[in-house]
Parts: sequence; structure tokens; C-alpha cells
Amino acid sequence: MGTALHIVGLGCARNDVDAEELAARFAGAGFDLVDEPERAAVVVVNTCGFIEAAKAESIDEILSAAQLKADGTVRTVIATGCLAERYGADLAASLPEADAVIGFDGYDAIADTVRQVMAGRTVTAHRPVDRRRALPLAPAQRQPAGEGKMPAWLPAQRHRLGDSPMAPLKIASGCDRRCAFCAIPSFRGALVSRPVADITREAAWLASQGVKELFLVSENTTSYGKDLDRADTLELLLAKLSAIDGIEWIRLSYLQPAEVRPSLVDAIAATPKVVPYFDLPFQHAAGPLLRRMRRFGDAESFLDLLATVRRAVPAAGIRSNVIVGFPGETEADVDTLRQFLGDAGLDAVGVFPYSDEDGTEAATLDGHLDADEIRDRTADVAALADTLMAVRAEERIGEVVSVLIESGDDAADAGRAGQQGPEDGRTTVARAGSARRRPGDIVTGTITATDGVDWLVSPQSELNGGAVSRRHAPGQGCDRMQVERK
Repeated sequence: MGTALHIVGLGCARNDVDAEELAARFAGAGFDLVDEPERAAVVVVNTCGFIEAAKAESIDEILSAAQLKADGTVRTVIATGCLAERYGADLAASLPEADAVIGFDGYDAIADTVRQVMAGRTVTAHRPVDRRRALPLAPAQRQPAGEGKMPAWLPAQRHRLGDSPMAPLKIASGCDRRCAFCAIPSFRGALVSRPVADITREAAWLASQGVKELFLVSENTTSYGKDLDRADTLELLLAKLSAIDGIEWIRLSYLQPAEVRPSLVDAIAATPKVVPYFDLPFQHAAGPLLRRMRRFGDAESFLDLLATVRRAVPAAGIRSNVIVGFPGETEADVDTLRQFLGDAGLDAVGVFPYSDEDGTEAATLDGHLDADEIRDRTADVAALADTLMAVRAEERIGEVVSVLIESGDDAADAGRAGQQGPEDGRTTVARAGSARRRPGDIVTGTITATDGVDWLVSPQSELNGGAVSRRHAPGQGCDRMQVERK
């Protein structure tokens, strides 16, 4: 028997992939992976370092593991992931409860490093660097002749830590954009795309593990392939993934609105197995404020993009994120955002309060708002978003959708429709007979009722696979709703 090890995965779907890649390294080195930290001799906390709430959760998990160590259950606590990469030695100094802080470059030898720590040796904490400068400025120079030259912290193998029929699949790492509020490029680095062949091999392996839905993730999916040989590499990748036996759904995350090109919209509409889903993080709708954020667009251009999407994919599920309280935001800017949300008819909206992030341009800007004002504005916009999402869901009653089953009980089964991302709501499917459906089954049915963003579907036919239904009417109502400020 090897040493029992538990991995705590935090943060986004990209971090979930990192956790499974770390799990593969530990399993290959003879560690026994266990599901509960109480059963482990080693707890590895794969941290998130994006925003303050995520940092706090990561620190709490490290302290929880340290408490198990104090109780005599756990022997060693390791911090990895984005918080470890971003703060390194400073994190180690302020959080001695972690026996080691290991950054991305330490992943190749992480199993040996953990054994050294268990043996009582002191491991020098990772010292952060600005990863934006680690690769050539020109994307074409980052990979010779389009061949894979992946960073050391992105191994090609993984070990699944769950049995969900959906799995995130990382297609690139890093980002070349310089949004004023975002620190991610400084610790994730510049964009590096994985070659199509590498991704399809991993996708085929995931299919062999029972995965039905591939959730393509990266820091900026629409930039994928610009460091490879072809401008349409993402469209090519979708076609290749669609041909993999066993994979039924393909979902794209994080499509930068300024980079969404007509050929990509057409590929999402026409490629078999690609679900009718668009993740478009607008971040705001007031043009001048977006310029301060170092973003492109405004309410008018965003509505034009949404119209383009809906012409190509009338049934599209569309989600977005917005930031409220960015330095310099005025009441008029908030009104513009409110009106845009009323016009846009989005299925899912994440509303986040602005907070300063170390090393970002936004932290140095004038016009910072009072914390109470940010909280009040965020609550106001979030309440509006909740109402509009519920209205949008109600508009879908009567539509025929396909649902990927993920769980069930004695009365019904639950999962997500093609229009719903992993955090966008749930769909309950009534059971026509006594047989319980299996996770991974795909059911087609009609939306008969809604509860907020959640849907109730009455099944019409059931499949163990099959194409995504696109027989839907365009959304009506939200895109014409006029919003008055309360």
C-alpha cells in the first residue's frame, strides 16, 4: 500500500483539470488517492487565487487540513495551485500551517518533493515571477512549426477524481489580454495552445472513462490557436472532437466577445455535438467604463453580437459575467448596464463586486468607490439579474430541449440542458416509468415549468446518446424589456 493522499480541488474548471493532472502524477508515483481528507496522510490543497473570496476559501481549506494534522490524522499539508503560484514564499511565511508551497514549475517533481517533506526536509517555497515575460511576445514564436511545446506545469495525462458524465478539457493556458482588473496573466502567463492532436487524444481517453460531455476550458477560448498554424484552429478542433465515439456533447467556455468571429458562430451552429451555448463575459455595458477596464465594446455592439448568435442558433443559451463598482463607475454607467441586461435576454448572469487585485492596473486607478456603495450597487444589479433570468426561463416553456442526466432519486432525474453550463441552473426530468436513468443518458423533452433559472422537463423520447436538439423558438420578451431604475 502506498501513502494515502487527498486532493482538495478549488476554483474554476481549469483548476479541476490541474487537480486531475496532479492526481495522475501522485498515482503514478505510488500514492493511494482517497476521497476523504480524514483518511489521508497527505492533503494537497489545489488553491484558487483569482479574487478575494476564492483566496479566503483556499486559506480556510489549508487551515482545515492543518487542523486534521494537529488532531493526528494528517501528516503533511501541501499548498499548490494559483494562490501558491501567485504568492509563493509570501504565502509560506504567512501560512506556516502549510508544510510546503509548490508553484507550477514544481509539478514535474511534485511527488518526490512531497516525500521529502514527509521525511522532514525543508523545501524552499516557490518564488513568483511574472509569467507574461516567460514566452516570446509574438504568439507564432511560442511553438515551433505548430508543434507542442507545452509549459512544464501542464502535463498531458490525468486521473479522474470523480465519475461525472461531464469533464473539463483544457485546450490552452494563459492569456494575452491585459484587462485592467485581472491578475491571471501574471501567474498563468501568455497564451499557449495545446496542439489539436494532443487534445483529441485526451478527449478520446475521457470518452473511454465514460465521459459524455467535454467542457472546453482555457483563460480565453477564442484566442485558441493563434500561436498555431491556422486561424481557424478552434473550428478544426470542434470538428475533430465531434468525430470521437462516445462523446455526445461539446461545450465551449469563456468566449471573449471582442474575438467572436462569424466562422466560430457558424461552427458552433453547424458542428454535430456542439451544444447551443455561448459563454460571453461582457463584464459591463458602458463603453467608456469598458475602455478603463481595457475591454472592447458597448451595449450596442454587444446586442448586435447577441443578434448574430441568435440568428445562427435561435435556441442558444447565453451566459455572461459583469463587474459592478469598477473605479470610475457612475450612476449613469449602472443605468446603462441595467438597461443592457434588460435588453439582452441572457439565460445566466454572474454579478461580481469589484475588488482590487495585487499587481493590476485597476488597483492604481483613481475614482475608487466606497465599499458600501459597491455592495449596494452589486445587490441592486444582482436582484435585477435574478428577475430577468427567471423571466427568460419562463419564456422557454414549451421548447424542446436535450438534457444530460447527472443524478437522480426515486421521483425524478436531474441534469442540464444543452443551453445550461455547469453553474447555470439545473433541469429536472420527470420519470415516465419506473426505470431510473443512468448518469450520461440524454433525454429529449419539453420544458413544462420553471423555478428561477431551473427547468422542469417532461420527456418525449430517451436516448443513450444522440445529437443535440435545435428545434426551439427564439427567445422573446427579455430583449424588448425596458428597465426603469428603482
